[in-house]
Amino acid sequence: MYRIIMMAVRLFLKTPYYLFLIWWYGKNPKKTYEDSYAIVKRTTKAANRAGKVKIESYGLENIPKENGFILFPNHQGLYDMLAILESCPVPFAFVIKKEARNIILLKQVVEALGSIAIDREDIRQSMQVIQQVTQEVKTGRNFLIFAEGTRSRQGNQLLNFKGGSFKSAVKAKCPIVPCVLIDAFKPFDEKSIKALTVKIIYLPPLYYEEYKDMKTVEIAAEVKCRIEKAMAQYI
Repeated sequence: MYRIIMMAVRLFLKTPYYLFLIWWYGKNPKKTYEDSYAIVKRTTKAANRAGKVKIESYGLENIPKENGFILFPNHQGLYDMLAILESCPVPFAFVIKKEARNIILLKQVVEALGSIAIDREDIRQSMQVIQQVTQEVKTGRNFLIFAEGTRSRQGNQLLNFKGGSFKSAVKAKCPIVPCVLIDAFKPFDEKSIKALTVKIIYLPPLYYEEYKDMKTVEIAAEVKCRIEKAMAQYI
């Protein structure tokens, strides 16, 4: 909370400008997906600087050269998206729980990037989201899905990855990119405003030929295992 306040204070004069810009890009049909991502990324970098958070990225070469893939990071806290948005060089949308859909700024970012809100209590709507993500990935859009389904609230410890989170990837037959977030819980969960570093590691993707004969729960377990092994090396 303290760092959020510091970000707001240090960006006090610029926040209305960034909000308007992201809102406008989200509403303007002439603006491309890439244009919208660029302005969201620019805003994210400004927020991270204001919050005295440095992002260290590793494994960028593992991001597929062709679009139409899904990123699967571990989920540590509210700060996760700020780390990934600054780090990832290619545009992506994300699946967000409906409860967070109307948070100021996040709402504008969701609209600008064409992200999708999911109601985890509504099975029919969840299936519609899976199908929508599948179709959009097939057209070459990239997505991010938090397979744990919720923040771990356990620091650098992971919750179990949910098999259902991987259904869109299986249906789209797309690359699955495991991503490791380290210390992403610290900026917003710790009562401190001291400078700190958050790490994100992009691991080699799993391609369809590698996972096509696996059940989604098996894919989930494999992705979690790869993330935990990489996390142990970087901590």
